[in-house]
Amino acid sequence: MKRALVKDWMTSPCVTAPADMTLPEAHKVMKDKRIRRLPIVDARGRLLGIVTRGDIRGAEPSEATSLSIFEIHYLLSRLTLERIMTKDPVTINPDSTIGEAAQIMLQKKVAGLPVVDDGRVIGIITESDIFRMVVKMWEKEG
Repeated sequence: MKRALVKDWMTSPCVTAPADMTLPEAHKVMKDKRIRRLPIVDARGRLLGIVTRGDIRGAEPSEATSLSIFEIHYLLSRLTLERIMTKDPVTINPDSTIGEAAQIMLQKKVAGLPVVDDGRVIGIITESDIFRMVVKMWEKEG
């Protein structure tokens, strides 16, 4: 049986964002596209960091704040992804195996990896992609 490679199961192209995108803009993109991870790239598509839905939730104000709703919205509208992103995230090469990707995800406790080729983001591989592959493999055997 052929080895399952990341490039055959990754989501490509994937949704990315610039570092100067604001938190509300990123939240809307993630909600509209139904994604949980957003690789942050420069103008040439080189990976700068990654933002997850959890990062965005963590950056939102607590209900114990004394700020007014207008002050909160103003501050959030000025908060950029550069300020909350995880810099230098763990990545994987498109020619790596799905087994290698799964092992990295387990070891690093992450649910997705940007796929980088020659320094540029060309896709993303997530737990969902790996589950999809497992289901397909079982269907073939059954």
